[in-house]
Amino acid sequence: MVDVYTDGSCSGNPGPGGWGAVVLEHGKPQRISGHDPHTTNNRMELTAAIKALKAVSEGTQVTVHSDSEYLIKTMTKGWKRNANQDLWDQLDSLMTGRTVDWQWVRGHNGDQWNEEADSLAVAAMQGTVTSLRKPPKEDRTIQGLTHVDAHGTAKMVDVGDKPDTVRTAIAGGKVTMKPATLALILQGRMEKGDVFTVARLAGINAAKHAWELIPLAHQLPLSHVGIDFETDHAKGIVTITASARTAAKTGVEMEALTAVSVCGLTIYDMCKAVDRGMMIGEVKVLEKHGGRSGDFVVER
Repeated sequence: MVDVYTDGSCSGNPGPGGWGAVVLEHGKPQRISGHDPHTTNNRMELTAAIKALKAVSEGTQVTVHSDSEYLIKTMTKGWKRNANQDLWDQLDSLMTGRTVDWQWVRGHNGDQWNEEADSLAVAAMQGTVTSLRKPPKEDRTIQGLTHVDAHGTAKMVDVGDKPDTVRTAIAGGKVTMKPATLALILQGRMEKGDVFTVARLAGINAAKHAWELIPLAHQLPLSHVGIDFETDHAKGIVTITASARTAAKTGVEMEALTAVSVCGLTIYDMCKAVDRGMMIGEVKVLEKHGGRSGDFVVER
């Protein structure tokens, strides 16, 4: 059983457009998107469904979730196909060999995957608009650094014209210590208490206050912050993974990175009495999704 979430977006209708889809197979999301320099919203909705089904193997049972009544009711209620016959033909051909259920989902109603499909479509559409419109000279920055103006002065980026979209980021890092120190943590024998519980709370709190620590970061309404730990007993390594999510005008990479960093510092503080040689390192962004720049994923 595979769930796919699809959405389309268009500026002008007709005009530049984009489509996005999230394919959920075995609980793992695959995100795909694309754009068309001159199209309509309905064509983008159809294209999203076509591309999503092409990503699913024949013989698979699929549920397509979309907030497009045009798509869902045409497939379930027999609405007339007065336009876009070329795309309807493609969609019909993809139905062969696949069992497809069509489900309407209310747009912008808090459904995570619907929001992500929307974000992918909007980002693809905006990428098309950007490619067609040359940015004004005063908006250009030194060597592409958005926090530096044309005179080399640090500035806070104005994101007021960007749409609020769902954005997620995952960051990771490691704390290396003596295996004996890690054993004490896992046995709950550290004098200061439960190391991982305190570190997790510290990381969540740090993510919420990243904007106060990093001068040019924006204050974001975080909808979720998660912290996970993995341990390698033999090597004395604690791997920290932090995820952050928001529906805002800019990304949450800094929040995820701040969470990992403060988690590592908290582990050090909780354990320094027995191991002052601990090392915190390899802090980096592992994944970034949503927004104009699209997806970024580090191979692990």
